Amino acid sequence: MTWLWITAVVLLALGVSALLGAALVGLLLRRVEPEGYGPGILRGGTWIGILERPGAVFAGYPEAIAVVLAIKGLGRYPELRAWKAEHRAKATERFIIGTLASYIWAGMVGLIGAAVVAAIS
Repeated sequence: MTWLWITAVVLLALGVSALLGAALVGLLLRRVEPEGYGPGILRGGTWIGILERPGAVFAGYPEAIAVVLAIKGLGRYPELRAWKAEHRAKATERFIIGTLASYIWAGMVGLIGAAVVAAIS
């Protein structure tokens, strides 16, 4: 029966990390940049964040998180360089703030989930 509770906690942590994280990071970005941003800035960022947060919670390997961050940065580099200088700074800040907020949220959810699993076991 314990494995059922552990599975439920893990699935709940993954769901909370991915779905609630998307809303919270979006709120943070709107607060940091209240005037909004132009269309096309860092397209797909929300979906990338939704997919990377459960990976950060589930993997449990800090090294894997570093690799994902590096790949994400390299993947976004051409897009960020293509922007005009006045928009590049805004897009870069949005990328960094969104990524850090996403990983901080995933880490907090993962730690809470791990504490609950330890308490159940």
